[in-house]
Amino acid sequence: MEIQKTNDIEDKKKEKAGINAFVLLFGVLVLMAILSYILPAGQFERHLVDGRNVVINGTYATMPRTPISFFGLFTAIPEGLVQASSIVFYIIIIGGMINVMNATGSISALMGATSKKFEKNGFLFIAVLMLIFSLSGSFVGMAEESLMYLPIVIPFALAMGFDAFTGCAIVLLGMSIGFTTAVMNPFTVGIAQHIAELPLFSGMELRIGLFVAIYVAAVAFVYNHAKKVKKDPSLGIWGDRKYEVVAKAEQVKLETRHKIILGAFAIAILVLIVGVIQFNFGMGEYSAVFIILSIVIAIIAKMPSNEYINNFLLGGSNILAGALIVGLARGIVVVLTNGHIIDTILFNAATLLQHVPVAMVTVGMFIVQALIHILVPSGSGQAMLTMPIMVPLADLLHVTRQTAVLIFTLADGIGNTILPTSGYFMAALAVSGIGWGKWAKKMLPFVVGEYVIAMIVVTVANMMGYGPF
Repeated sequence: MEIQKTNDIEDKKKEKAGINAFVLLFGVLVLMAILSYILPAGQFERHLVDGRNVVINGTYATMPRTPISFFGLFTAIPEGLVQASSIVFYIIIIGGMINVMNATGSISALMGATSKKFEKNGFLFIAVLMLIFSLSGSFVGMAEESLMYLPIVIPFALAMGFDAFTGCAIVLLGMSIGFTTAVMNPFTVGIAQHIAELPLFSGMELRIGLFVAIYVAAVAFVYNHAKKVKKDPSLGIWGDRKYEVVAKAEQVKLETRHKIILGAFAIAILVLIVGVIQFNFGMGEYSAVFIILSIVIAIIAKMPSNEYINNFLLGGSNILAGALIVGLARGIVVVLTNGHIIDTILFNAATLLQHVPVAMVTVGMFIVQALIHILVPSGSGQAMLTMPIMVPLADLLHVTRQTAVLIFTLADGIGNTILPTSGYFMAALAVSGIGWGKWAKKMLPFVVGEYVIAMIVVTVANMMGYGPF
């Protein structure tokens, strides 16, 4: 089979031009500064309980207003970057590692070899590739990087009698599974648990169970569609058909060095799992493992030192925007804190919800997170923006912090396959040549089902005391 290497990824620039996350977040920053002149200032007492700051219910008291000045609005941004510095550098380091690994051709070789091996077995083709993408999203937070594999996977899907939707869904839905369950995703659950003062990647048993359940459901959904299209092509979503005729291009062969590099990556993930469970690894240790892994990969690939550094820096620069979004989102929290209105918002939210059954509280928190995700599609940015409010709100409403984190990760991940505000998602559709309307119509029943199941899961999780706290 012939594979096309295209420059279609450039199309994503056009898709991203419509909505800019920085502009949206800065707008929120300005709005919060204005609210510091309108809302009454107030504060809860906070006590250390088992090493974590906990809001004490019934201690809210008003105080003189401390509105944010024009200059204070802008100093909040660097202050937010400083407060989020460990997370910002953590993200940059992971971006560098991923790019070093990509530069070796190991992931491309794995995708090509897997597609070729299972091209005559439709079910295994879909199941294995979706497993690879979902594991990448759930354990290391790969997202935008998957765009480069669409021109590989879609032609294979077409050659098997499937449509462009099938090839695109293997990649997009696979990544969504990873971000929705977020077993050890550093960009979502890692940041959210850090803010919630939870042990890093704690509670993963439930998330692993969710991973298996959602993965099985997603594979069944995609394969059921693919099987129908193979029988009746009129049922397919073919997009602009640009992949039906592919130009001849050299395919990366899966060599021994690629297998060793992939093995080193798997060992690193195991080290992280053991480190988190047995030695309470934090973001510093997590980042260190990724730095070591990038060096090991470079040595195995016999990559010259200058090339290694350039690849690492390029990867860091490619993900810099996402890292800076984290700092800007934290700047919003700085404004809320310095204006002493964050506790006012908490107090009023808790007052409204305190007589609502706990089951409805978790559903309400989920709906709020899902709505915020429409405006702030960046998982890391959303974590930095919402968790400083959701965590103390959870304390006040007797919702466990772990449940609050689960609410965030589920609401964030599900929306990644349908919300047109996501630049990455819209870029993927552009690369695939599929219109958003046709994609959304096909995906809507599955996505709605995910939302319903997610609300049930967070409710049951909280009722069972999903923790450790």
